[in-house]
Amino acid sequence: MDIRDETEGSTLYVPVFVKGALLWTGDSHAAQGNGEINLTALETAYKEMNVTVEVLKNMKLEWPRIETKDAWITVGIDKDLNKALEILQSETTTFLMQQRKIDKAAAEKAMMAAWDCRISQVVDVNKGLHCFSTKNLKEKRTVEPLPAAENKAYLVTVGRDADLNKAMDDASWAMIELLQKEKGLSRLDAYGLASMVMDCRLAAPTGAQKAVHCLVPKSTWVASR
Repeated sequence: MDIRDETEGSTLYVPVFVKGALLWTGDSHAAQGNGEINLTALETAYKEMNVTVEVLKNMKLEWPRIETKDAWITVGIDKDLNKALEILQSETTTFLMQQRKIDKAAAEKAMMAAWDCRISQVVDVNKGLHCFSTKNLKEKRTVEPLPAAENKAYLVTVGRDADLNKAMDDASWAMIELLQKEKGLSRLDAYGLASMVMDCRLAAPTGAQKAVHCLVPKSTWVASR
């Protein structure tokens, strides 16, 4: 799945479609951007990993969900990011209907009002997207506005296209070129760094055109002393 918020203390809920299914974990990352674009994030291996497994027979899921301290995370996964987006919107709507006891129209409205979604990864055959929904319904989740240009905190590139795959490609390639130009990195180093620290966020889809905003924190660089 390669979702960087799936860290220590999080809970992953996965549907089981095969009797006697086994569990595997691997490809551990010490760091990874949202929108992992190559085969190397910051790969690592854990000598020891503590995983607690529980079978919840009354929980019916079609796709995985993740629970963190503050949020629920829904996912959409497909070879085509456009199809992944359809799955993501359906899964998020279904989750909100269940969580808030509201109808589909109200859930779709709530999803768009609090839209906070990321490109999980595009390096694998099956690409991924994920969205955050607040756990505390009494508090409004603060969603950082998507910057369209460089600001004090981020280097920013944007890709826009009716095809979400192309929008992601355009935004990420533009960031690689920007890192080469602004930071003097080689193309290969820019490619590797972007895979580890770039945060590619999906703008709320309001029409045929889709937009991806890729951000690289300026805090990645520490001034020499």
